[in-house]
Amino acid sequence: MTDNEPRTKGPNEKFCQECGALINVKAQICPKCGVGQTATGSMGFGVTPSGKSRLAAALFALLLGGIGVHKFYLGRIGWGVVYVLFFWTLIPAIVGFIEGIIYLTMTDEAFTAKYG
Repeated sequence: MTDNEPRTKGPNEKFCQECGALINVKAQICPKCGVGQTATGSMGFGVTPSGKSRLAAALFALLLGGIGVHKFYLGRIGWGVVYVLFFWTLIPAIVGFIEGIIYLTMTDEAFTAKYG
C-alpha cells in the first residue's frame, strides 16, 4: 500500500482531528502532526479537521437543501450552484432531504474521510 492510497479505519483507529491521519483510538497526540486530540461532543457529532460539523451539514441539508446551502457549506461550490439553478424543480429539495438523513446516519469517521 502506498502513502497516497487511502486506508480504511480499523476498530482501534480514529482520524486525527487536525491532519486526518489514522491514529490509535487511545492516542492523545497525533504522531504525524503532533496536535492533541479532544473527545467528540457528547452527542457524537464531531467536527472535521477543516472545521465542518456533521450536524450542521445535516441540518442545512434537511432545512435548506433545496437551494444547496449544505453543498456550499461542505465546499462543493459547483454542486451548490446546480442546486440553486434547479431549485424550482423541487428535485434538489428531495435530494437534499435524503442527503441530510445520510449525514445523520454517517459515522464521524466516514464524514471526516469524505468531507474532512
